[in-house]
Parts: sequence; C-alpha cells; structure tokens
Amino acid sequence: MATTLTGQQIADAGLVGWAFVSDGLRTRVATGGFAAGLALVDAVGAAAEAADHHPDLDLRWGHVDVRLWSHDADGVTERDLDLARTVSRLAAEAGLGLDAGGVQSVDLALDTPDAAGILPFWGAFLGYEPRPGVDDEVRDPTGAHPPVWFQQSGADEPRQRWHLDVWVDPSQVQARIDAAVAAGGRVVDDSAAPSFWVLADVEGNRSCLCTWQDRGASG
Repeated sequence: MATTLTGQQIADAGLVGWAFVSDGLRTRVATGGFAAGLALVDAVGAAAEAADHHPDLDLRWGHVDVRLWSHDADGVTERDLDLARTVSRLAAEAGLGLDAGGVQSVDLALDTPDAAGILPFWGAFLGYEPRPGVDDEVRDPTGAHPPVWFQQSGADEPRQRWHLDVWVDPSQVQARIDAAVAAGGRVVDDSAAPSFWVLADVEGNRSCLCTWQDRGASG
C-alpha cells in the first residue's frame, strides 16, 4: 500500500494551483465553455488510464473540478502528486489555467456524548458507510456528498448540535475570515490556529474554518 503524505509534504511538492483539503488534492480549471472542458476531461481520462490511477472529475459549463485521492491508502500519495503534475501539464497545453482560490471541502459535524450510539442511525438514514479504521465518521460511498463525523461533547450543557467544518487552502484563510467578519460574524476561538478557527454568526451559531496545517498524515 502506498504511503499517505502529510499536508506539509504536499505543500513542499510545490504544486501551483492545487489545494489540499479534507477530501483530497483539488483544483479548478477554468475552461470558458463545455467543449474545452470535455476535451480536458478526455485528455485527463486517457492519462489516468495509462497511469492506472483515476481522479474524480466534475465537468461544468465553465470549469472542470479535479479531485485526487488514493482510495487504497485513504489519503493523498505520491501517485496523486504525479497525476496532479500531469493534469497541470495537460491544462497548460490546452491554454487553460488552474485556480485553487475557490476550492474547498465541507464536512458536517454532530456534537454528541455518544457517537457509538447514534452513528449507525446516521449511516442508515443517509445511506452512508463507516470510514474504514475510524469509529467517529460515516461517508457517502460515492463521494458525492459531505461526510458526517461525530464530535465528543458533554451530555448536559447547552450546546449547538450541528456545525460545519469548511476546509480551504491556508492562503485563503484570512480573506475568508475577513469576509465573514464583515458580514456580521466574529472569530470565537483561534487557539487551535492554523489548524482551525471557530467562527460564529450574529446568533452565535458556530462553525470551523480548517486547513491541513499542524496535522498529521492526510486522511
């Protein structure tokens, strides 16, 4: 099995236009139209077949989103870095640019004193499956919808039950915080930065802005 890489190792690879978030290595290629996007998807598909390593591709009218993740290793590996370089080359040859500025991933988190007791219900309700080797998370087997994980909390104190974990590239954090604060929010807790910041809206509803920094191996 391939070895998963840490966020720092991925950053050290020097990929331009890619962001490492919770569900893999991602980029967005602006195409300006459907035909150019389809041609890029065809080229990436051929390269992926040749490498026997396949990305997730989301073709839209004006862009193509690419996600790289080694499912057998449950993380980002050297194979993903190699394929990212190939995607970057193919995009450049087509005169297309990569942009990680708008790339993000979203996880749903449910605060609970009894993750083991409620996880089976949410897996069944959503049609999700447990993440292998992890006892506090369920995932969409198709990868189309956000995972749900269960955060340990007390049983009695008033608490918000659901919150979002929004993962962005570290370079995007300050702009995202500034925009949230300008929109009426506030930073509640930055003691775990640069791993994550806790923000709240004007009613006190909290969510976390997360990055790969100060974390271990991907996945």
